[in-house]
Amino acid sequence: MGIKVAKFGGSSVADGIQLTKTKQIIEADPDRRYIVVSAPGKRFDGDNKITDLLYLCKTHMDHNLPYDQVFQVVTDRFMAVELNLGVDVNLQSHFEQIKEQLRKGCSADYIASRGEYLNAVLIAAFLGYDFVDAAGLIQFDSKGRLMQKETDEALRSELAKHERAVIPGFYGTDAADGSIKTFSRGGSDITGSLVARAVGADMYENWTDVSGFLMADPRIVKNSKPIHKISYKELRELSYMGASVLHDEAIYPARMANIPINIRNTNHPEDPGTIITAEQEETTTVVTGIAGSKDFTVIAIYKNMMSYERGFVRRILAILEDFDISFEHLPSGIDTVSVVVSNKSIDGRLDELLDAFEKQLNPDTMEVFEDISLIATVGCGMSRRSGVAASLFTALADADVNIRMIDQGSSEMNIIVGVENKDFEKAVRAIYNAFA
Repeated sequence: MGIKVAKFGGSSVADGIQLTKTKQIIEADPDRRYIVVSAPGKRFDGDNKITDLLYLCKTHMDHNLPYDQVFQVVTDRFMAVELNLGVDVNLQSHFEQIKEQLRKGCSADYIASRGEYLNAVLIAAFLGYDFVDAAGLIQFDSKGRLMQKETDEALRSELAKHERAVIPGFYGTDAADGSIKTFSRGGSDITGSLVARAVGADMYENWTDVSGFLMADPRIVKNSKPIHKISYKELRELSYMGASVLHDEAIYPARMANIPINIRNTNHPEDPGTIITAEQEETTTVVTGIAGSKDFTVIAIYKNMMSYERGFVRRILAILEDFDISFEHLPSGIDTVSVVVSNKSIDGRLDELLDAFEKQLNPDTMEVFEDISLIATVGCGMSRRSGVAASLFTALADADVNIRMIDQGSSEMNIIVGVENKDFEKAVRAIYNAFA
């Protein structure tokens, strides 16, 4: 086929048993030439992720508490994997170097990144691949922002020297001083996407512990249908509303290079998973997926002749900015606008926010709906099929769910409804049953 970049998440590289599965997957397809790995994840319920233990070492150090015992748990786990895999990479020398950096007061980013670093060293030896450190290749500016162009050039130049390589995910370096910088948690997905773009991959495989995306949350809808193909746009809409399998920022580099992403299951490699492509193919499917989140507040503002008052919405946004609150949605009518914000962002300041709206907007009335859930029904096929909204609203009415808010995206690819928290699960099931 060409070149495949395969990223393996924490559950896929948690111990020797999982790494044996990972090796079998990689060796089953010679096109899997560049492998990106996370730090070891949980092996069982109640276990600790290596990254969490490393953060704990840093916390102990910052509070002048002994961290040797916690660090020993980390070293013992890696030593056990080294023994189980039958490789020898002199881990002890790496441990000594990390402990020395701890004694010198290393940054949280440095210590957190060592889980990926050590795992990549081990896995490279296990596979017989080259180890390529992400340090110096993935570059951040002084504000911690990824330098896309510089990173792409550095990765492309270095990886061209290696026929097959293992690269640690999650971190890179500050371009100015060379210090280790990490992405947000789950950032190994981004590393994989960046590597895929740099090497011109034909496919970016993201191996995890689920067989791709499902049409709805399986905790709410039992035996939910799998999504075999989904467009980047649809995935973005679903991810924003809480359907999280892939780190949001991991989509962008692959999308810009028009590289499809395949979400696969390490424990069930025979499953085809979900393929994410630039554009959704023609299909009879109307709705691709349903996702939602709880705990929002809707502030409905009514003012006569609002549409003739210049700068009204701008003032709303300015007030939100003053409170450091981002809005989720802003559906509007001729004389009304509804401000949808998360309860978490309000953080107990609702009365203060309403007072600011009252003083600066001078509305005729304001109505507040608290404890609202937002549910997004997403699908490229929705724009080509009549009666989708009618079917959705009928399904909710038949389920005795009261709709508090309606917002349809300009792309006609999604319909978002607001319902009371108590009706969230019932509403998701009703919508699923109407379109599955």
